Amino acid sequence: MGQNNGSNSSSVVVGCLAALLFSNFLIYLYLTSVYQSNVQVVSSRIECAPRYFKIATMKNCTPWLQCSQINAEVRKLKLIGHGAVKKVYLAEWKAQKVALSKLSSLDYLEDFLHGLSMLQALQGPQVVQLVGFCLENHTLVTEHHPHGSLVNLDVILAQEQHQQHNTWQTRLRLATDYVSILHYLHNSPAGRRVMCDSNSLEKTLSQFLLTKDFHVVVNDLDALPEVDQSRGLLVKCGHRELTGDFVAPEQLWPFRDKGKLFSDDLMPLYDEKTDIWKIPDVTWFLMGRVPGGDLVHFHLFQIHDECKKEDPKLRPSAVDVLKLYKSVYSSMVQGSTGLKDML
Repeated sequence: MGQNNGSNSSSVVVGCLAALLFSNFLIYLYLTSVYQSNVQVVSSRIECAPRYFKIATMKNCTPWLQCSQINAEVRKLKLIGHGAVKKVYLAEWKAQKVALSKLSSLDYLEDFLHGLSMLQALQGPQVVQLVGFCLENHTLVTEHHPHGSLVNLDVILAQEQHQQHNTWQTRLRLATDYVSILHYLHNSPAGRRVMCDSNSLEKTLSQFLLTKDFHVVVNDLDALPEVDQSRGLLVKCGHRELTGDFVAPEQLWPFRDKGKLFSDDLMPLYDEKTDIWKIPDVTWFLMGRVPGGDLVHFHLFQIHDECKKEDPKLRPSAVDVLKLYKSVYSSMVQGSTGLKDML
């Protein structure tokens, strides 16, 4: 009899624990569905005609600023960024905050001009808005995003006024924006482009800006070479040896194990699948540590495993990854909303 009572007691305890865990799970799903209702799914940016822009509180689209307007009307406020190619200043134009970029050194003029040409050619919802440029003094003006680059994401979401956005929905949408940008670059009006300035996680994140409505736009296009398999056009990201786990295997010096010193002339070329290799690492950062994040990673495990295939030909395309991300977002939102209705 004593053994039966012990067994029954254990069963009751196990049953209570299971009920408690399930109850907590339902509460979690309900809360995430509530959070989701406060999250925008589509960027609020209004499109202008080619060579026009509209930022912040502007009512109408305006032609890109030219040299005379930039020199007379754009006022530098403070330095907010400094790279090898450009110095970036917070500036003001007619009470609108803008970013003013100036060439750091003539040694990088080619990179500067390439970045400007890409900004002109690729204007759209996924690219930072070009406000104007002046070739005479090597400056360009773009829309200012006060949240800064994606490097700042965790810091921004930790701020009290933004904590309501620190959910798996917001973070997965940011990751989806990132993959959507890769898809756009790989199928752009300017040809198939590869993000070469992405040799580390931090460097990659710094190429993207976080908008006020918590979307992502690509900002730095100074290293965006073209790939065209039909013309045998492949790329190398720079002329120095790349190392580390973040870069794709085909970007590593293949003769290191044989003791042969790096030679740029002997380094094999590669294509846009280097961008695909990096997707899981970027998404892992963007997802952070929030309730529901583990479930997102579970749903993305298979596609991320494919992104990390050693053979680049076996990796999915950006559009394949994008479709899966959107499907996971949709199914998780529908699932949590369904449970909310049941409650």
